[in-house]
Amino acid sequence: MPIADLQQAAQKIAGFLATLNKLGGMRLKYRITAGDGARDPQGLEARQIYVELGGPDVPLVTQHNGELLRAFETIAAQMLRLDAREHDLVSFDAGNFKALRAQELRMAAETAAEKVRGSGMPYSFPPMNSRERRLLHMACRGLEGVETASVGEGQDRFLVVYPEGKTGLPVKPQTKPRGFGRR
Repeated sequence: MPIADLQQAAQKIAGFLATLNKLGGMRLKYRITAGDGARDPQGLEARQIYVELGGPDVPLVTQHNGELLRAFETIAAQMLRLDAREHDLVSFDAGNFKALRAQELRMAAETAAEKVRGSGMPYSFPPMNSRERRLLHMACRGLEGVETASVGEGQDRFLVVYPEGKTGLPVKPQTKPRGFGRR
């Protein structure tokens, strides 16, 4: 369901970011685009509001695999009372982090596919968020001789690249350290 009043939603997000700068001591600049101008040119997100962050605190926002950036998206979705399936209607980025991460994931998918084709064994990625799993699924879709599936539940859900037609093979997830500062 689309956001009913894009201007009001953008103003709420601007208010949140202004408060974050003022009371939280952050030094972020922001540009909020709503409507047609907010569309994702690559079609990876169904966004209706796009927030581009800049300023001296961008490295803080993107460190730890963009955890704070994703937290901003979650807070904005909660402020706008979006359903969990609608969270991709609001997207934040800083320093082109998401595009660079998408490119990184495409390269990882290609490398995993090569390993799977060479060994005949499945390759498991560490647990990751749904957006990144989706990017991996899409990257593998165009690769010969492999198919993918998501396995696990919640924050432990991970993607597996299988040899084509062999999704029944047993897999173990890669372990990923949990906790602040360990990514």
